[in-house]
Amino acid sequence: MSTFYNLIISGVAFLFKVAALFHPKAKVFVQGRKGLISSVETTFSGKSLSTIWMHCASLGEFEQGRPVLEALKKEFPDYKIVLTFFSPSGYELRKNYAGADYVYYLPWDTSKNSKRFVEAINPSLVIFVKYEFWYHYTKSVHERNIPLISISSIFRPQQLFFKFYGSFYRTILKNFSHFFVQNDSSVKLLRSIKIENVSFAGDTRFDRVSQIANVAGEIPLASRFKNNQKLMVVGSCWPEDFDVIAPLVNEQRLKFIIAPHEISESFISHIKKSIQVKTIRYSEGENVNLDDYYLLIIDNIGMLSKLYRYGEFAFIGGAFGKGLHNILEAGCYGVPIFFGNKNYEKFQEAVDLIKLGGAFEISDYIDLKEKFELLNVPENFQLACDVTREYVQQNKGATEKILIYCRKVLRA
Repeated sequence: MSTFYNLIISGVAFLFKVAALFHPKAKVFVQGRKGLISSVETTFSGKSLSTIWMHCASLGEFEQGRPVLEALKKEFPDYKIVLTFFSPSGYELRKNYAGADYVYYLPWDTSKNSKRFVEAINPSLVIFVKYEFWYHYTKSVHERNIPLISISSIFRPQQLFFKFYGSFYRTILKNFSHFFVQNDSSVKLLRSIKIENVSFAGDTRFDRVSQIANVAGEIPLASRFKNNQKLMVVGSCWPEDFDVIAPLVNEQRLKFIIAPHEISESFISHIKKSIQVKTIRYSEGENVNLDDYYLLIIDNIGMLSKLYRYGEFAFIGGAFGKGLHNILEAGCYGVPIFFGNKNYEKFQEAVDLIKLGGAFEISDYIDLKEKFELLNVPENFQLACDVTREYVQQNKGATEKILIYCRKVLRA
């Protein structure tokens, strides 16, 4: 089975090389790994360093791992932090992250690469975030008797680990020293395949969004735009999300801030053409009287998590397509949350908040309008606000549970 796995890795690597000839993202993905192993070996050669290695697939997983990484950096300043990403969307945005001493792409998961990489950085502790389960890397770490933990991981019955033909994938899980999972069902699933080194810790994202909310500064332009009026923040908006929201915007019953998932002139132009109310881009609003504007389009990156504080409502994009984006960034401000009804069920917080009455899945504009009208009843609105705020508060603490384990390992 490992031979088949190796063929898949080789095949995917080849496809990326082909795609790199046509697609900029694939090109960045491929070029970022050229000569990487040799560069890492040169960097660490002859150095006697104590290191902690954290690996994240992309930016979202990095935000999950970040509270743990920063706490370890603070408590164990003598350890060097090695941070790796699989995806360019994580690496390119965080390659200069000050909380890590070394930031790299993860070299392809081959036997040779994994042995060379692990031997070069020689970590005292390895942390993989959420869905990262690489055969050769976990095997190389395990063979060197290095503690390897999975944090904020979540498991579902349909995953290969739990199929009758999934024995190879179960061997990957057996290379881990401990799993800190998001929910009790993941604990039960792992125990069903005789993996007992598991703890229900929760999701570190609750700690991260709370950190962000606590230090989020004022955004004067957004404050001027709101001007004490009711407002909905639409975060990570895709075209499919916008088509549902646009009629509500045109009703002019509240103001809207829309942050596109990907900032492109074509999408911004589409938004402007579809909207009948006065609309302005963030980059144009500095010296403008915003009182008569009803839609503010965010045409920059990195501001979204701070914008939710200005909303009475939030609509989070992605669920009509590839998958729902982070709803906890809005939830920590205690606002009712809307999102599409197509692809949200694998996100535990979305399922939980729907059941509790703090979040609402939407099929189309009519559905959105009906549920929005229900929340215009003060008692319903206040209940939804209380639910989302309390849900985030009650689920904080995963970071500290993980740190207890890490401290034992690093002080041993």
